[in-house]
Amino acid sequence: MISTVALQSVEGGSGLRHQHPSSTPGEEWRAHWPLVLAATVGMSFHSVMSHGLGLFMEPLQDEFGWSRSEISLGLTIAAMLSLPLSPVVGAMVDRWGSRRLALPGVVLSAGAIALFSTLSGSVAQWLGLWLGYALVAMLLKTTIWSAAVSSTFNASRGLALAFALSGTAIAQVLVPPLAQYLIADFGWRTAYAVLGIGWGGLTFILLFLFFFDARDRRRLRREASTGHAEIGGGLGFREAFRNVALIRIAAATLISCLLNIAVLVHQVPILVESGIARENAAYLASLAGVAGIIGKIVTGWLLDRVNGGWIGGISLSLPAVGFLLILEPMGTSAAVVLAMVPIGYAAGTSLQVCAYLTTRYGGMRNFGKIFGVMASLIAVGGGLGPTVAAVVHDTSGSYVPLLLVAIPASVISGLLIVGLGAYPDWTQATEGDA
Repeated sequence: MISTVALQSVEGGSGLRHQHPSSTPGEEWRAHWPLVLAATVGMSFHSVMSHGLGLFMEPLQDEFGWSRSEISLGLTIAAMLSLPLSPVVGAMVDRWGSRRLALPGVVLSAGAIALFSTLSGSVAQWLGLWLGYALVAMLLKTTIWSAAVSSTFNASRGLALAFALSGTAIAQVLVPPLAQYLIADFGWRTAYAVLGIGWGGLTFILLFLFFFDARDRRRLRREASTGHAEIGGGLGFREAFRNVALIRIAAATLISCLLNIAVLVHQVPILVESGIARENAAYLASLAGVAGIIGKIVTGWLLDRVNGGWIGGISLSLPAVGFLLILEPMGTSAAVVLAMVPIGYAAGTSLQVCAYLTTRYGGMRNFGKIFGVMASLIAVGGGLGPTVAAVVHDTSGSYVPLLLVAIPASVISGLLIVGLGAYPDWTQATEGDA
């Protein structure tokens, strides 16, 4: 009953109605902008832990004597857990819709983040808390927000995904200075509690009021005869594993996420080692987030107008420029700061490009399950990247070996996306296995 009332409230305020393939971009935005707003904030909350880890490294090292490798291992655990569970979450989205997963996911994740304030110095406890957080945060994966927006928008799908997934870049902008302020003035324990309960509380309110995807709206209006609604054609789940375009998209995204997240998580230590004061480094790191937001919006606008293979290829190759700027003898303080712009730009667009191209080359019929597999690879790259960077630094005393490999690898990831061909026509359901 409460959910139905909330849906009616949204409909009354924004003219919410059935999505139709012939809707114009303006009609889609007038009807469904609250959904995009809620998804954006939800995506930002899901990114708090990864973009805040770099700020907590030094305080945890100082208090408990942990190495950066031990601290970064938490993200690796989350990534490894995502490998088998992301497709399961995707299947749940396909069956029940995004709302039924996102609401409990926010509540549980907020509590899990706040529990990090209870750390006692045991590495086992640290890893255990990460395991618990990773389990509940599965309900806030990129698949949730991508499926909700993609099932609702068609004519302006690229731009809508851009705004929704810019939540990651918003976290890049806000988390470093906010975490630095909280840690410096109130301590790292309070910082964890505020980030969890405060950010999570705001997210829950917006999701409760506005977060309804196509299946949610149809179910609440009692217009579907079964527990789930068909929202378009597309590949069968097993068919997707034989699709060359999807395989190339997955490989390119895996490489891009591994490299970009590795550098972004360690960006504050990188800036400090280049001679920038820690407090200034926290604010300068936000440049990557600003670039990520701009990158998503520009890329989203272009994806609705130009074949996504070319747009994605250029975007995923850009970090090579940033990695080059960090290297000596170019690695001056000014060059390192400038390098965060193309790196942040690409990190802001890699998920978006992957989600958009998956909807176009795989269709919406089994998007949750197909993108769930993509999300597994994304999580593996995002989780392994920071740990690889930490191990490289701990063993060599520098990030240079990582960057030397990252430059050609970024170019390769971009080339994998180029030339995927014309989008298939999913206006009629594709025959395939369910």
